Amino acid sequence: MTNHLFYQSRLPRPDLQKAEGIYMWDTAGKRYIDGSSGAMVSNIGHSNPNVLAAMREQMDKSTFGYRLHFQTEPSEALAARISGLTPEGLDRVFFVSGGSEAVESALKMARQYALTQGEAQRYKVISRYPSYHGATLGALAITGYAPMSAPFDPMMKSMPKIPAPRAYLDGMDADDPATGLHYANMLEEKILEEGPSTVLAFIVEPVGGASTGALVPPAGYMQRIREICDQYGVLLIHDEVMTGGGRTGRFFGAEHWDVAPDLIALSKGFGAGYVPLGAMIARNDMVEAVLDAGGFIHGYTYAGNPLACAAGLAVLEEIERQDLVGNAAAMGDALTDRLQALMQRYPVIGDVRGKGLLLAFELMADRNTKAPLPVDLNAHSRLVDIAYENGLIIYSRRTRGGLSGDHFLVCPPMSVNEPQLDEIAEILERSMQQFMAENPTL
Repeated sequence: MTNHLFYQSRLPRPDLQKAEGIYMWDTAGKRYIDGSSGAMVSNIGHSNPNVLAAMREQMDKSTFGYRLHFQTEPSEALAARISGLTPEGLDRVFFVSGGSEAVESALKMARQYALTQGEAQRYKVISRYPSYHGATLGALAITGYAPMSAPFDPMMKSMPKIPAPRAYLDGMDADDPATGLHYANMLEEKILEEGPSTVLAFIVEPVGGASTGALVPPAGYMQRIREICDQYGVLLIHDEVMTGGGRTGRFFGAEHWDVAPDLIALSKGFGAGYVPLGAMIARNDMVEAVLDAGGFIHGYTYAGNPLACAAGLAVLEEIERQDLVGNAAAMGDALTDRLQALMQRYPVIGDVRGKGLLLAFELMADRNTKAPLPVDLNAHSRLVDIAYENGLIIYSRRTRGGLSGDHFLVCPPMSVNEPQLDEIAEILERSMQQFMAENPTL
């Protein structure tokens, strides 16, 4: 049979039959544990009956209403609901279909706001290396992950980068506030190097996602970043595409440090995989200034889609009804214990990190020197394949800018329970045994 569909590669995968809770089945009847919630998306688990019922109810009313022609009750209700969860002042919501769109929207809002303030010279958006902020050209320009961005470098204007605060690789104590200041002050140095009047914004994931493998910032880092942005009139964008929605044990990841940004990009767990859904959340004064100046020059066809917003509203209601944020915190501690126990048994595991159910472990050739495994082992893909064969889905990337290093995200749905964590741990143990048997010299 001719295959007309294609994605990134020829990697063969079975046909999906059904999914429920943390489990998925292929058409041959094999069961898989969704140990990464897809790509850290299915926060509340699969096939939640209350979300499906809300979607059916909305489908009986309307599935599409173009935002320039109609307001819709689901979009208005979801915007009000999400603005009630944001820091004070961030109460204006612009809906999108995914994370890359949310980031692009934040970049465009930042730029248009600067124009309203008579600061046309501000256009540079500083980000970190490594980092990942999306697949569109604008988001790639602020991404620090060479394999994904390098082919397109001639097509876009690459933006300035500062090092991500990887204290564990640099031999620094992440719990020491001096470490946080060390990394955060690199932002000030970069602003001064670029020229403060040209810097528009700084974008950061409160807890690192795929590019750094659940990297938690060192003590004081997030607070100092906020201070520096305020000092130089630079807008602070929090990329909460992966951390938002409760996965870290708080609804927004930045709540762990009590720091408020100027703009938030939100997606993935926001719609929890039921529909394509995301949002850009902005300060009210920024939005009013842009609207007064003639309007927000931006938009997507499916922004505020009523079916998507009805699903998103039901997702938020399920998160609250089941206290899934609290469960993510508790189960995250329990899963961390299991990953650390795995680390004790396998010296090749050099680090375990994360918050809540955004967790990762990293393989290293030497735990003391932090030397990565040989690149040609392709450990980041091989261990994923072994786990998949054993019925566990995990997510991997190369830790060090996409060129070397191997980390694995273990991020089951926030509805996971202790017995299911035991299942995950057992399959991880079995998969590590097989990986080590294939590589006896490690």
